[in-house]
Amino acid sequence: MRHLHSIPQKRKIDIILLITAILLVLLGLLAVFDASQFQAFQEFGDKMYFIRQQLISAALGFILLVFFIFFDYHRLEKIALPFLLVSILLLILVFVPGFGVLAGGAHRWLKFAGFTIQPAEIIKLSTIIYFASVFQNKVQTKTFVVILGIVAVIVGVFQKDLGSAIVYSLVAFSVYFIAGAPTSHFLGLLFTGIFGAVFFIATAPYRIQRVLAFLDPFADTQGFTYHISQVLIAIGSGGIFGLGIGQSRQKFSYIPEVTTDSIFSIIGEEFGFIGCLLLLTVICFLIYRSFKIAENAPDKFGRLLAIGLVVWLGSQAIVNLAAMVSLLPLTGVPLPFISYGGSALIANLVTVGILLNISRQGHISR
Repeated sequence: MRHLHSIPQKRKIDIILLITAILLVLLGLLAVFDASQFQAFQEFGDKMYFIRQQLISAALGFILLVFFIFFDYHRLEKIALPFLLVSILLLILVFVPGFGVLAGGAHRWLKFAGFTIQPAEIIKLSTIIYFASVFQNKVQTKTFVVILGIVAVIVGVFQKDLGSAIVYSLVAFSVYFIAGAPTSHFLGLLFTGIFGAVFFIATAPYRIQRVLAFLDPFADTQGFTYHISQVLIAIGSGGIFGLGIGQSRQKFSYIPEVTTDSIFSIIGEEFGFIGCLLLLTVICFLIYRSFKIAENAPDKFGRLLAIGLVVWLGSQAIVNLAAMVSLLPLTGVPLPFISYGGSALIANLVTVGILLNISRQGHISR
């Protein structure tokens, strides 16, 4: 009788992870459609503007998801360095007139052929691929420090996007640690990073105000705590079961960034505690399935790649949700799969596609 290990088995993708991702995208499209109509009509005279753009992004994202399911993730090693360099170039191009878009006093977006791109989402993916490729053989602390420092300064200081810089740092540190970085180096760099974040906050008045708003969300409801106070009013108004779909009052220009960073508050208002709990459960389940893929990855490159991707999705969700319930200061971090934003949604779906490809090549459960 042949041993079980020698019996050829057909490897399949993690269909449960795929279904979970599709469910989250559908929930996100519903949330964007619901939350965006008033703002879209005010800004563009077309209440379908935001959902139309999001549908286009979702379609492109699913095309790329399918592509990466069948694109051997080992081939990513060959393009790791060029992809990283192009991503850093895109980060810099946001400051070049004619390419960059200034919004809300910050340079974070590029505009090409009518489409808006946020390079901060692309750099997270390219860094994960590059670090996984390099660190699979040997942890290189100098390389880690240089890349982390360059990107963190560009995103956190010059683009004024400390939220994305923090998520980026968490992702980079996770790959660095899992790859086998010396504990002393890891702790030293971690404390340095925390000190740097505190320094950036202390030297920017608007960031200090966000911390003060976090400490007392209702201290100045017509001033610097307006945003978080309106978010908490929306979530609190939802109660246990919510006001009902389409019944939100706070989406009528009361909450800033209602379709992007703050969309969870509208979900809380309309679907209540039960709806928020169900959404959180689905997100946690997706993270769990992704960790299982990392655990069963066939090689170190696949394991590091999967860990980086799942920490990216997980940390971004935690930062966004924690900010919405005032467990963290407000940051400009979108909720994965849910918030409006083409770059983020496409990047999230590409992430799922790569994870599914790793699952196809992973160890078969017996």
